[in-house]
Amino acid sequence: MEYSLNPLESPDLARPDTASREALVLPQAVLWDMDGTLVDTEPYWIAAEHELVEAHGGTWSHEQAMQMVGNALPESARVLQAAGVDLASEQIIDFLISRVIEQVRVEVPWQPGALALLAELSEHGVPCALVTMSYRALAEPVVELAPPGSFVTLVCGDDVTHGKPHPEPYLLAAERLGVDVTRCVAIEDSPTGIASARAAGAATLGVEAVVPVPVLPGLSRTPSLARLDVDGLARILAGDVIDLFQD
Repeated sequence: MEYSLNPLESPDLARPDTASREALVLPQAVLWDMDGTLVDTEPYWIAAEHELVEAHGGTWSHEQAMQMVGNALPESARVLQAAGVDLASEQIIDFLISRVIEQVRVEVPWQPGALALLAELSEHGVPCALVTMSYRALAEPVVELAPPGSFVTLVCGDDVTHGKPHPEPYLLAAERLGVDVTRCVAIEDSPTGIASARAAGAATLGVEAVVPVPVLPGLSRTPSLARLDVDGLARILAGDVIDLFQD
């Protein structure tokens, strides 16, 4: 299978025909992005980026910060080095993660509807995986503060060779869960993450956080997780394209 790594390209995924409500089948698993999707931590990352660049005598714009959303951390480190941060990649990553962890330990900013949807998936026996480009040092504290049993496994940025938009993170999550990725629903907020999930073959829901969710053939979109339930995810898996921005 050839993978498209362009966040604005849509692979031609074979989906089942739209099903009636009675025929809906639940996803084998739901694969969640973390930053911006499950928790509203993007402002924490952006504040850490500003702090670091300014400490090294540079300036950091809103536009530059938006271009970083969804990036693998090594790529973000390269961008910050180009902006004047005179540190090794590992030092930049450690600084950013430590700053975000400090904020998360004060308060986990769950996105509206996230905890309710996790609870409903648990009630229906649908396993969940966290698929994030944040490193395990940050992802584990977030999972620990989620309702017990919310996530069966984590795939983090330091677990993979190729970060998003490459499909590896989502393929690895499905492998660890022992499920068919094409029978899963991925929930993402960034064009980079959406590209990763779709390239892997997962039915994908884009949730708008700090960057717009692109309009792409076959991509479902919502302004908030609070507007989706398990039936909605089953409809997405069945081939429905749900666009709640059009309501």
